[in-house]
Amino acid sequence: MSEIKSLDDLKSAVSAASPAAPLAIVRVSVRDKLGRSYATGKRKNAVARVWIKPGSGKVVVNGKEMAVYFARPVLQMILRQPFTVAGVEGQFDVMATVAGGGLSGQAGAVKHGVSKALQLYEPALRGALKAAGFLTRDSRVVERKKYGKAKARKSFQFSKR
Repeated sequence: MSEIKSLDDLKSAVSAASPAAPLAIVRVSVRDKLGRSYATGKRKNAVARVWIKPGSGKVVVNGKEMAVYFARPVLQMILRQPFTVAGVEGQFDVMATVAGGGLSGQAGAVKHGVSKALQLYEPALRGALKAAGFLTRDSRVVERKKYGKAKARKSFQFSKR
């Protein structure tokens, strides 16, 4: 090893030993042998297992079409949001199984799962999905009921007489 006698010698030795800029994380697409990506989505008490693959845009939830399972247009809109934000509407088929919670929580869980699966299938979509907040699990859940209360915070009716 050569002897370091000046600041310039030290700088050149350090730059030769380690790269100047930190390495960026390289994300690779994660797909199974059938060309699908899998992710788990959660919202309230609902848990959704979601598989996506290239296709015509067909969405099947628990063996039923999206329009049958989620009859309300608002819930269907929630499911379509990740595709709209990523700009890949009608390009992926979705197969999801969801359990627990109510319909609103289940729609949110499928949306979360679809977002995570899209990001795994095509890492370039991560920026748009993350900016829209679709990759973050919404941690809000129902507050538990406390003793001496009618509900979590509501008190029983009070009367002096």
